[in-house]
Amino acid sequence: MKRISAIVITLLALAGCATPMSGSWVTLFDGTTLTNFNRVGDANWRMEDGAAVANAGSGFLVTKEPYGDFEMVAEFWADTDTNSGIFIRCNDAAKITATGCYEVNIWDARPDPNYGTGGIVNVAMVYPMPRAGGKWNSMHIYAIGDRMIVYLNGAVTVDVRDAKLKGGPIALQFGEVKGKPAVVKFRRVAIRPIG
Repeated sequence: MKRISAIVITLLALAGCATPMSGSWVTLFDGTTLTNFNRVGDANWRMEDGAAVANAGSGFLVTKEPYGDFEMVAEFWADTDTNSGIFIRCNDAAKITATGCYEVNIWDARPDPNYGTGGIVNVAMVYPMPRAGGKWNSMHIYAIGDRMIVYLNGAVTVDVRDAKLKGGPIALQFGEVKGKPAVVKFRRVAIRPIG
């Protein structure tokens, strides 16, 4: 993680949008409790083997705190048919949508693969779409000012500017796709506020 952080700091400095990495890492999920999150929707979130797991219903784990500029890391495991994602800078903690948040997608079998795994729905397409299904993956997200950079397993999937949303809570998603059994698991979710 330190190597990726150093690379991104250098890239952002060259692009003229870096601010010093201040702030400490905050562990949002450490594999033992979900106390940093509120539940929205009816997904059946539970703890299993150190991971937050859901495989039925549709809903979110939403952080109790808002975040503006930040660096975030999350480890996840998803089936190919799993509809999931990490929603950032949400403008309404009770109503999580891809228009009211930036949705960093996790969905290998998304009907429109342009915004599949590693893309930001309706903002930044990913091509070629990486495949994350059936294995543990690491997602690293940087949101600094109007710039967002997403890494999946160390490779950049999107690097985009969009100033629509400035800050808000973060939400982890499980969205049931009818007729397709699927599961998502999150472990080690941490964030570091910037600025």
